[in-house]
Amino acid sequence: MLGLGTLLYVSLLLINAMAVLSEDRFLARIGWSSAQAQPANPGFGQTYAQPYDQAAYPGGDPGVKGRLINLISAVRTLMRIPLIGLNLVIIIYEFIRVG
Repeated sequence: MLGLGTLLYVSLLLINAMAVLSEDRFLARIGWSSAQAQPANPGFGQTYAQPYDQAAYPGGDPGVKGRLINLISAVRTLMRIPLIGLNLVIIIYEFIRVG
């Protein structure tokens, strides 16, 4: 049965998976990089195509892909240090529980 502990483990594993994704090796190859290639000089008043970020357009919705890219970037940036502590707590808990 799905308990609170199982739900905690699954969420921790998913957050760990997002945190270890390499932007250069994996995300950029499938077009999910947060860095955008922009031309040096787009010209006077000319716009250039942005692959996912629609925030530059007023009232535009970034879409699902843009939101997922932003979520992955935020998890990789903000959750790196707290994940180390959470993983240590889970590992110590498992050692105590099994031993």
